[in-house]
Amino acid sequence: APGTARPSPSPKPPAEPASAAADPSRRQALLRAPPLLALTVTPLFPALARAEGSAVPDLKFATTPSGLQVADVKVGSASSPSPTDGQVVSVDYVMSTTGARYGSKIYSTVDAGAPYRWTLGDGSTIPGLEEAVRGMKPGGVRRAIIPAKLAYQAATADAREECVSGKGLGPVPPASEAVGEFQRFKNIYCNPDRVYQPDLVMDVKLYGKR
Repeated sequence: APGTARPSPSPKPPAEPASAAADPSRRQALLRAPPLLALTVTPLFPALARAEGSAVPDLKFATTPSGLQVADVKVGSASSPSPTDGQVVSVDYVMSTTGARYGSKIYSTVDAGAPYRWTLGDGSTIPGLEEAVRGMKPGGVRRAIIPAKLAYQAATADAREECVSGKGLGPVPPASEAVGEFQRFKNIYCNPDRVYQPDLVMDVKLYGKR
């Protein structure tokens, strides 16, 4: 009615972190945020370590046609060939996520003292990790930012169901030995109620034949 004041619109609540998936510019900002880049390079691979708390090298990411982003922290031995399909490969990795509210690290084989091994191209491992490793040399350390389509979202419905029980595409934190880490992983990457899967961040060290 004339003369009646209209109520002011209620302020919108702050966006939840999950909304980053719908906003590419914000998502990219999250990927490049200092806490992400400072995650693991110094403390997790002692052979590369600077003094604790020192600056992390400025990582230069390249994006492959599939959407995988990779940056080499250390280039491996030039005299050794990169792994090829059918070859058993062994890596240490630190798994992190861009979509967690209470810290980003999920699991580390370095902490567990148990490298991850598989036969390259055998279908047992997420495509993003396989692609990242194919371009590495033994002894190299690489950070890979793996989009959902190259991570656990690439799994079939049956494989996603297996993910809940600690099976399906690897790598998966061992449910029996790393209970908290597996639960954290499962809540983020095996959760059917989650609207989207955030990018996976993996710091990977490739070993030669062991």
